[in-house]
Amino acid sequence: MAHNINFNEQTQQHSFFSVKEKAWHGLGQIVEDYPTSKEALQFAGLDFEVCKRPNTHRLDNGREIISKTSYYTYRPDTNAILGDRLGKDYEVVQNTDAFSFFDAIVGGDGIQYETAGALGNGEKIFITAKLPGYIQVANTDCIEKYLFLTTSHDGFGSIMAAFTPVRIVCNNTLNAALRNHTNSIKIRHTANVKERLEEAHKVLGISNQLSQQLDSIFNQWAKLRITDKEVQRLIQMAMVPNKEVLENIQKGELDELSACFKNMCDAVYEYNCSSPTQQTAATKGTVFGAYNAITGYFQNVRTYKDEEAKIKSLLYGGTAQLKTQKAFQLCDSFARNEMAGMGIYN
Repeated sequence: MAHNINFNEQTQQHSFFSVKEKAWHGLGQIVEDYPTSKEALQFAGLDFEVCKRPNTHRLDNGREIISKTSYYTYRPDTNAILGDRLGKDYEVVQNTDAFSFFDAIVGGDGIQYETAGALGNGEKIFITAKLPGYIQVANTDCIEKYLFLTTSHDGFGSIMAAFTPVRIVCNNTLNAALRNHTNSIKIRHTANVKERLEEAHKVLGISNQLSQQLDSIFNQWAKLRITDKEVQRLIQMAMVPNKEVLENIQKGELDELSACFKNMCDAVYEYNCSSPTQQTAATKGTVFGAYNAITGYFQNVRTYKDEEAKIKSLLYGGTAQLKTQKAFQLCDSFARNEMAGMGIYN
């Protein structure tokens, strides 16, 4: 499979590291111990400087016009251009500054930086940090708690920090955004260190709150039974691409659905029935299993153009993230309706 991990011609290394596990496609560096964010950026080759300069235009007579409103960013170590249509108010946030403030709020222990990397020429960088503790579901499934942190130097996007639970047994990214909550915070490039620290505290607050709620919700889902027919319906509702398809499903006009959509739903259902990770006490025939069928499809079955496309789909608000969040909402609604029938909800 193709990848878009940055390769630094100067150092002859790929810009990626991971702890203990085999690095991305066998590329990058593997380290034995969890590093600080500063060390993680060094291991991943992300300890480069980013500079901002005004755009210039050379006329036929050799004279150069320097723009007062249009700027570009580049990295002096490789001379690669990272962004070229930036406004004068765009502020460069160095990689070390973007992430180091997370070290300050955890006192150096508890948080464990597990992977970091750069995409393209280094215009997008990311780091994953594992938080202490687990979410335990039905005493059989362990879910690790991660922060996914990313920033860019191309003028698109803020510093973004998101709480991301990951089911260990099959590496499913569980994009769970609860009612009236978000699982992420965006931090402006213009924010100063103090403001970024305050935002980082909010991220940890969100993570703790979501972790506690998910523990309760997932364990409840693991006890609720769901029929095969109900799973198929839930998959269709989660994967629906537009309003027209939704209306056909609601009317029961399944013959009107496209072959592509049916095949995709069949692939999700096949994963639900055949994957060994779907046969545990927590997942087999349960609402928790139905949710994991959809997240597992996007994580372990669906084909992506390259790893960058997969990351964007799963974590940058792409199709996989939107569909799995829709699945979470549908499972939550199903569970509430079931509990209401049992007299637990009014």
